[in-house]
Order: sequence, then C-alpha cells, then structure tokens
Amino acid sequence: MDEIYHCFFELVTMYAPEMDVVISDDGVARCFWGDGPSIYRRYHDAEWGMPVGDDRLLFEKLCLEGFQAGLSWLTILERREGFRSAFYGFDIESVAAMGKSDVDRLVSDTGIIRHRGKIEATIDNARKTLDVIAELGSLAALIWTYEPNRPTPIRDATTPESTALAQDLKKRGFSFVGPTTMHAFMQAMGLVNDHFSECHARDRVAAARRSFVRPA
Repeated sequence: MDEIYHCFFELVTMYAPEMDVVISDDGVARCFWGDGPSIYRRYHDAEWGMPVGDDRLLFEKLCLEGFQAGLSWLTILERREGFRSAFYGFDIESVAAMGKSDVDRLVSDTGIIRHRGKIEATIDNARKTLDVIAELGSLAALIWTYEPNRPTPIRDATTPESTALAQDLKKRGFSFVGPTTMHAFMQAMGLVNDHFSECHARDRVAAARRSFVRPA
C-alpha cells in the first residue's frame, strides 16, 4: 500500500523537478501541490503543516491517511464531512465501540470511501489508540516523540522518523500506517514544516511551531 505513495512522490519529482511554488490566480505563492480547487487551497493555506496536539484531530488524520491509500487527497477532502458523520466526528471512544453492524452499514455509505478493510482498520485503530492513551496519557504524547530535531528534505517520501513511527504503531497493532503514509501524516500535523521557502504559509507555520507546546 505504501508503494502507491512512493509512486506518487516519484511522479511529483519527475514532472515538477524545479517547481517549488506557483503563483495562483489570486496572486498568492503556494507550494505547487496546493494550487488547485478552492477546497484544496484552503487546506494548504489554513491546515497543512500547522502543529496539532489534539488527540481527536490526530486520530482523524491518521484514519483519513489510511483511507487515502491509492487515492488522491482531494478525493478524501471532498468527503471529509461524510467521514466525520460516519465516524462520530472521530471521537475515539465512539469509533472503538463500533461493531460489525456498523461496518456493514458503512460499506453502503456513499459519503465515504466504501472499503471494508479500511473501515474495519479505522475501528481497530481506535481501539489501539485507547491502549496508547491508557499507557501514555495521549496519542499526541506518542506521535510527537518522533518529531525530527533536524531539517528534513522536503521532497523525500520517507524519513527515519516516519519509518520509526510506522514501526512503533505497527508493533502496537495499527493498520495502514506505513513509513510514507506516516511521513505525509507528520507533514500535515506540523511535526515538520515542509512548505517550500517561498510559500506564503511557511513563515506562519514556523511561528506556530515555535509557540506550540509539545505534549509531555
């Protein structure tokens, strides 16, 4: 599954080797991947890279990254409200309490990606998240342990830290958490600032990371 993400990154670097940012039709400089439909621009401008320490939001992104496997992020964004409705706003305890009847219902829900394996993995990952919270106090406490303490190459598909996080989560029984998936997750949740240097969002994300209180 992670191989699909590797192919995506290879295509990106092949077809946009010199293009870090683009000037959108609204005059704003954005990372080349963030110039698209308005929903995608809003995600790039307001969310991607901002540091997150809230367990519900971290769990939501972890699940959505899993659902994205083999698809575009735009496909997921367009269905995000459907996912939130289907999975109780990604309340971890509520998702963990879901059972087979819920899975059977959701495979017919046109508001989400109707993939039985990914739906089952979301429920099981919620249960594994509760185990992490019981052990460490929060999911954030585990995730932020893997924040890199050095700059990371922006175009890399994996990092040593994303590989280590993936290995840790897999040991704990999580699914759909390969190294490339976890790198995308870490980029989105602000564990690194991978906006390109000329992107208008980079400085704002950098300021947010400086003021962010890391989970104990």
